[in-house]
Amino acid sequence: MEKTTKRVDTRFLAQLALLIAIQIVMRLLGLGRVPIGPLNMSFLTLPIAIGAMLMGPLTGAILGGVFGLFSLWDAISGAGGMTTLFFQSNPVSTVILCVGMRVLMGVCCGLIFKLVSKLDRDEKTWSYFVGALSAPLLNTIFFMGYIILMFYNTEYIQNLVATKGALNPLHFVVLLVGVQGLIEAVSVAIIGGILAKVLSKVVRFK
Repeated sequence: MEKTTKRVDTRFLAQLALLIAIQIVMRLLGLGRVPIGPLNMSFLTLPIAIGAMLMGPLTGAILGGVFGLFSLWDAISGAGGMTTLFFQSNPVSTVILCVGMRVLMGVCCGLIFKLVSKLDRDEKTWSYFVGALSAPLLNTIFFMGYIILMFYNTEYIQNLVATKGALNPLHFVVLLVGVQGLIEAVSVAIIGGILAKVLSKVVRFK
């Protein structure tokens, strides 16, 4: 029994390490931070979605935390654009924004997949696409929601509101995220859904 547990733990750690390595490679290739105006489009939600669906909410939380640390480093180093300005004025809230919201996203992605997979009783196909789609959507909702909550009245955000002609916070989020968010969500949903479905068949995930 103890040997079996050790084998399971070793497999879990190896698979988790592989997904983290994929995140790092994607980051190095520039897929983790694609500047689009004041925001950065990121495809790092892809390995988070796959890990959360195939290995559970805990893995989603860990991978989300790794993504968040990348984002926090950008904020601290000056490469984060908007988050850099946030960090200069409110470091604690920026840590929560960059890291906390990504951890929450990973957990929720795993939980959503668990829920929808119970409804997807036959081939268990569409649940993978729903789970993959939830990662970028939740990332946007949590990230932008926290910005509205903590930073909306800052001079920087109010200047963006005026520039874009936003009528209210929700309108501002739609105008700011726009096509960027749509591209990110659709791409991750399709690629993540396909990869997760295939991997669930050929790899023994724990």
